Amino acid sequence: MKKCKQFLDFAASEEEAILIFRASDMVLAIHIDASYLSELKARSRAGGHHFLDTNDEHPKKNGAVLNVSHIIKAVMSSATVAELGALFINTKLAVPVRTTLTKMGHPQPPTPIQTDNSTAHGVLTNTPKGTKAMDMRFWWLRNQETQHQLRYYWRPGTLNWADYWTKHHPSSHHVSMRREFLTSRKFLDAIKHALPTMRSPMARVW
Repeated sequence: MKKCKQFLDFAASEEEAILIFRASDMVLAIHIDASYLSELKARSRAGGHHFLDTNDEHPKKNGAVLNVSHIIKAVMSSATVAELGALFINTKLAVPVRTTLTKMGHPQPPTPIQTDNSTAHGVLTNTPKGTKAMDMRFWWLRNQETQHQLRYYWRPGTLNWADYWTKHHPSSHHVSMRREFLTSRKFLDAIKHALPTMRSPMARVW
């Protein structure tokens, strides 16, 4: 009941959730992250931010088509292995989405997947020593890149939108991060009000 009241208080005090999707080439892109040993029983949490964009080296921000916040069942032995677990969870979810988009007439290049863990990125893109202990499912990730289904790249954690879904944050952080994923009602109303008088190409986009 305490958790239910907390949720109702949140729903009553927060603005209406609004997402704006920018026109794109319908190429699936993913940001992934993991928090190591942050859950009960020595578990870790996987996070993901799935969105559609153009086929750029570093896809730009767009409204999410899927957000993942998932406790990894197995106990991960390091932060790197937790990151690989998050990669596995998110890429498995991406496989049917890639197929669906292709059947809808949007052929998919290798799906760009961003991670902020340089060691995990090295495991997937190079051939480092000491990886024989990894679970077989993590080697599936390398196999998918070999088949040109996935493409991994690294960027710092401050540019990783999946980080938000992996940790327990204070209310102040939720308030500051809300504008990164949702659009405020005031901004949307301002756009609607300006539309009749706008004469720039942006008006046609909106």
